[in-house]
Amino acid sequence: MTSRPVDDPSSETAGIGETWTRFWFAPADARPLAVVRILAAALGLLLLWSYAGDLKAWFGPGGMIPQDVAAEWRPRFGFSLFDQATSAAALQILFVATVVAFVALFLGIGSRIAALVSAVLWASLLHRGPMLVGPADDCLAVLLWCLAVGPCGRALSIDRCLTERAGGRPLPASAWARVSLGLLQVYASAITVAAVLAQLRGDTWWDGTAAWWLAVRASRVVDLTPLYAGSEYLMNLVTHAIVAFEILFSLGLWFSATQRTIARIGLVAWPLVGILAGEPLWGVAMAIFAVPLAEVWQSGTSRHVQPE
Repeated sequence: MTSRPVDDPSSETAGIGETWTRFWFAPADARPLAVVRILAAALGLLLLWSYAGDLKAWFGPGGMIPQDVAAEWRPRFGFSLFDQATSAAALQILFVATVVAFVALFLGIGSRIAALVSAVLWASLLHRGPMLVGPADDCLAVLLWCLAVGPCGRALSIDRCLTERAGGRPLPASAWARVSLGLLQVYASAITVAAVLAQLRGDTWWDGTAAWWLAVRASRVVDLTPLYAGSEYLMNLVTHAIVAFEILFSLGLWFSATQRTIARIGLVAWPLVGILAGEPLWGVAMAIFAVPLAEVWQSGTSRHVQPE
């Protein structure tokens, strides 16, 4: 039997196929997914708290956002279960149900179902008032759908505690966990690329003054305008550093040599970028995407070869 030539196109195609299969379906440890579940649920409860005080004023009978107005702002196939809440009491009940779903997700009670219910109810809340939606809200929606795909309750959950108390054996690595983790990686990169492209369409990100305009926004968390006013170099440095980090993050996630390092940097850098942009919770949401790839715990089954 003759060996296949090194430059045989079929062997190269087979290698690509193996890499693709390994990335999406190689069994993976579910612990990173469990950490994402806890952090995403905590972020969701914080965002729900921001809605709670004005819920009736925005969405109640005679509220500032009528259902027909909200429907005009929605995506083509958008829907909202909150459209069925035509009274203040029904609105409150549905909102409380959303909170309960997030609490169940946080604790890991019926985790996969809790993730799916949380995703549907969260999307319904966002579609009830799409003009109020911020970048953190959108990122949370993506996180929830990714969690609904995988076994996010296999670790660090009440579900797991009950299984162990009943004498259940340690659960093996899961292909579905790998699918969910793969989706998180893809979305982390895609969202970052979208942010970079949006920024580079504006002249301020090219001439270095974007940091100034971020600092003077009414929603800013810290006031850096005195520093920028005293140093144009610092203003330009911050502007270009944000873009450089985002480019490195979106690309670095796809190489095994840089993936863990760039993800760990993202755990710190994304919250800082969020603060500078006046969207601190968006920065937190982006950091959550980086958690599984940062490998901040030791696990023999969580790491897989990434496409080079």
